[in-house]
Amino acid sequence: MNHDGLPAPSIPADDPSSTSHEPDKELRARLTDALYGSGPEFDRVHAPWRALMSTPAFGPVQGLGPQERTELSYERLRLVDASFESARDLASCPERLAALHEWTSSVDGGLTTVAGIHYNLFLGSLLDHDHDALADFEGMPRIGTFLCTELDHGNDAAALRTTATRVPGTGGFVLSTPGPGARKFMPNTGSPGGPKSAVVAARLVADGEDHGVFLFLVPLTGAAGPLPGITVEPLDDKSGSPVDHCLTSFDGVPLPAGSLLSGDHGRFEGDAFESDTRNRRQRFLRAIDRVTVGKLCMSAAAGGAARAAVAIAVAHGLAREITAPHGGARVPVFAMRSHHGPIVGAIATAYAMTLLHRATCRAHREGAEHAERLAAITKGWTTWRAREVTTECRERAGARGLFPANRLADLRADIEGLVTAEGDNVAVWVKAGAQMLLDHPLTPPPAAPAGRDLADPAFLVELLTAVEHLHLSRARHRLRQAPSGNPLGRWNRATSHALGAVDAHAQRRAAQEFLGGPDGEAAPPELTDLFRLFALERLSPHTGDLLAEGYMSAGQVTALPDLVEDLITALAPRAQDLVAAFHVPDQVLASVPIADGRPHDGLARRPG
Repeated sequence: MNHDGLPAPSIPADDPSSTSHEPDKELRARLTDALYGSGPEFDRVHAPWRALMSTPAFGPVQGLGPQERTELSYERLRLVDASFESARDLASCPERLAALHEWTSSVDGGLTTVAGIHYNLFLGSLLDHDHDALADFEGMPRIGTFLCTELDHGNDAAALRTTATRVPGTGGFVLSTPGPGARKFMPNTGSPGGPKSAVVAARLVADGEDHGVFLFLVPLTGAAGPLPGITVEPLDDKSGSPVDHCLTSFDGVPLPAGSLLSGDHGRFEGDAFESDTRNRRQRFLRAIDRVTVGKLCMSAAAGGAARAAVAIAVAHGLAREITAPHGGARVPVFAMRSHHGPIVGAIATAYAMTLLHRATCRAHREGAEHAERLAAITKGWTTWRAREVTTECRERAGARGLFPANRLADLRADIEGLVTAEGDNVAVWVKAGAQMLLDHPLTPPPAAPAGRDLADPAFLVELLTAVEHLHLSRARHRLRQAPSGNPLGRWNRATSHALGAVDAHAQRRAAQEFLGGPDGEAAPPELTDLFRLFALERLSPHTGDLLAEGYMSAGQVTALPDLVEDLITALAPRAQDLVAAFHVPDQVLASVPIADGRPHDGLARRPG
């Protein structure tokens, strides 16, 4: 082998058109462990949700309208709640909570949305503030929701205008919406699901002083609809799984003193406001700290949806037959390189998404430095990659992929909501990029490609690190060279490369997780080719820069496309084993007509 490297793939090549491939159970088990953890961890975190999503109550129901689908999502939410003993325990365990999103996203996107709001944003906020009312919601007598963003204030929610004015003497508050632009947009506050309570973000005003944004517990609706002083206006149907999204406003709604979710960041000692945090923006960020866990949940949901889409696409590709270009024989469409190539790449990306999410959850659990930033970066990267993966899988299914029964189009539409939820991706990446410019240490790898092998995982990680370094150093250079006196103009000069550095950081971290961590130790050998394919496909757009800066040789740049092709050839025959490790519930695949070659006429059929 020369230094420009065309390695012998670790998975032997076979015929990708063969549908008689014998399952490699040991390989599937090892890959499942790599994705979900060993047996005990899988049993604790994932198995209960997978088993629940495999029951008939969570099976597909065709022909329902938006209102009926929303009602079904809430019915399923109550089944979820009945499946475990303590909602408090679930809200206090981000990994189990994120896993819930992984397994619901392939079954019911509306359920994923309302479950995340109820357990994380609502109950989680009560839990984090040690609020006495948390116990009142065990058993789900009311469904919880979360009202933060306003019609005129989305990602700049710290500037929202809803007010909670303290009443002298009583200690209570009056909740008010000062104008149309301050209406809460777009919480699930409609009639489906029954009575609801909310955690509402509002500007705390006491004795004429604005103390910043805090959270308040507010009963919203009863059996007869919105409670006095509360207006709920249903919004138009949106793309993706339907949820009862509304505009919600308050007209002098009285709240008791205990409605304030207080803590070290803000509380009342008698009539005196006390806070250990002087900065009002920091008080707000402390109040909505659950959004970080929400980002972990959005990443999990994206990963679950992407894995389901890839599993459906592989099954369809092996079941759908076409006439071969020569000889007239009938072959699975998966036999075509133009068909299976993008899907094999999507498999590698789905693995990378999952492994990065696992690493981010560990960092959050362990309180690692910059864990909050990593959660934001991971959320953006995984949801964007999920959109690419599901789009590719939908296209590979042709027109049939557009019908709801085949799930692919709905999975793609649901991911659009994940891209925006818990902070629009660009907005959260802009913040992460600005932080990286200030404090992200990154030592550039040696610019010495001679004798290096593109098959060497260590070399590939160095090249991914080089891409990150190039973006970061160029962003810093452009920031320094910008004229002073115009902060926005200076930032705009650096933005593109700063965002490129964030993307490159996510890709490098994901790649290292294939290898068991930054040192490349303890990597399951079956992941090696997936790692190589993932890394090389990410490096391909940057080969010009890497060559110009001395990180790659001309021979390596020329060899890279052929190496990608060889890896796809080696991996395609193992596609069934690779996606079987995703453990997508059998019910999900069995309910998708194109997954086993059944015809689907596109007619919606209502139950009964």
